Amino acid sequence: MTGSERTFLDRLRKLPPTRVAEVADFVDFLVSREERMAAVSRLTDGFRRLDAAMLPPLSEEEVDAERRAVRSTGAEGESV
Repeated sequence: MTGSERTFLDRLRKLPPTRVAEVADFVDFLVSREERMAAVSRLTDGFRRLDAAMLPPLSEEEVDAERRAVRSTGAEGESV
């Protein structure tokens, strides 16, 4: 454990339980925000790679076929 972690825990131990709960909620918020930011980064990277592939756009019929295919599969990719 680092010195800053030890200092943080010492300060946390001085708080009443209601404040500790607030700190826990804030930490959960920060973790959630980091996860969302990572997901956005992955999505942005995927869009960049897709643009770099320079593929022709899908036709309306191809989009409809893809939509039907996704709707006909379950969460595990099995047909429903």
